[in-house]
Amino acid sequence: MEKKDKQYVIEMAKKHNVKFIWLWFTDILGFLKSFAITIEELEGALEDGMGFDGSSIEGFARIDESDMMALPDPNTFQLIPWRPKEEGAVARMFCDIMEPGGKPYDGDPRRVLKDMLKKAQEKGFTYYIGPELEYFYFKDDKSTDPLDKGGYFDLIPSDVATDLRRETVLILEKMGIGVEYSHHEVAPSQHEIDMRYTDALTMADNVMTYRLVVKEVALKNGVYATFMPKPIFGENGSGMHTHQSLFKGDRNAFFDPNDKYHLSDIAKSFIAGILHHAREITLITNQWVNSYKRLVPGYEAPVYISWAVRNRSDLVRVPMYKPGHEKATRMEYRSPDPACNPYLAFAVMLAAGLEGIEKGYKLREPIERNIYEMTEEERIREGIETLPESLYEAITITEKSELVRRTLGDHIFYKLIENKKIEWNKHRIRVTTEEIKDYLPIL
Repeated sequence: MEKKDKQYVIEMAKKHNVKFIWLWFTDILGFLKSFAITIEELEGALEDGMGFDGSSIEGFARIDESDMMALPDPNTFQLIPWRPKEEGAVARMFCDIMEPGGKPYDGDPRRVLKDMLKKAQEKGFTYYIGPELEYFYFKDDKSTDPLDKGGYFDLIPSDVATDLRRETVLILEKMGIGVEYSHHEVAPSQHEIDMRYTDALTMADNVMTYRLVVKEVALKNGVYATFMPKPIFGENGSGMHTHQSLFKGDRNAFFDPNDKYHLSDIAKSFIAGILHHAREITLITNQWVNSYKRLVPGYEAPVYISWAVRNRSDLVRVPMYKPGHEKATRMEYRSPDPACNPYLAFAVMLAAGLEGIEKGYKLREPIERNIYEMTEEERIREGIETLPESLYEAITITEKSELVRRTLGDHIFYKLIENKKIEWNKHRIRVTTEEIKDYLPIL
């Protein structure tokens, strides 16, 4: 990927008559934050960053230490295609958050991923990611009225979303984000656009951009797009299957021509690390109360901690090797959902995989049977564990995780745990309409 510098940004801004630059960053929950500067402030911002008040950003600072600096990353400079250009174009850059003295801020999720990527780099690895984000289009944000009754890969005359997807893909490509596929998913009104594999930091920035673009295009067309993991009872939820591999230079470190699965020892230990730590990292990859409504048997979402070459009921799938496609050798982690914070999710997956490599974890043989059809006794005999069944269970497991605490750093780790306990307690005490319907007439 071509590196951009400060001079490139200034020249491009002049060339395209940019008037405003949006400075983007995320809070610990993965919500995109933005403030605008004018072109006159661009040079100073690139040099020294722009100050802002961090006290009202989730997981950032307390009132008494709220001064923050947003330092734009020139590599992320892109024009915003959907903004009017009559009075000057609008561009965006992702920022690294700094303390006023210039020290990287502990509460910045982008820093967490960058630190983890540096550790991988020290071992000679580049971490590549290809996530598949599913989402729903609904008529508005107040209900789950679908736009269609289509299914997987359907092209139906009433699939109004075909044009929405097309417009979304065109905007993503204008913003330098490569797209491989776009199609209708299994559930009514459910869709997927797959971005082309790239390095993990670029991809985390791309995920944040993708979610905004999908929502902007929907809004412009009078509908609503949601990345909520399980909006409709009885239908498949939305996942973010995450394809991953490690490269050493131009060589895929996961490929071994002599192995029966074409997986190197590095790949096997990486997969073993992810499986070993899967329960601990689930709070990060699936961070909402609603996330656990998706992680249930019977709706294509993985529940059991196992791996396979073809079987899609497993947590980790290794796509079949095609001769001549060594670079495509990868593993697919199937539990994350598209409402996670991608910086933190990619960081903990990489941490788990690297731990497997460092400690030489051994990968068990794959399970090619449908695990959902096994009895509980068979699963116990095979030593197959399950992912947490609720946000509460995920919190209690992650709270004890040395790996997650080390990866996120104390600041984000404790803030996130605190935030998730508040969320769990809020939902735990709610009386649902289902409870009223089931129990009021009989109790």
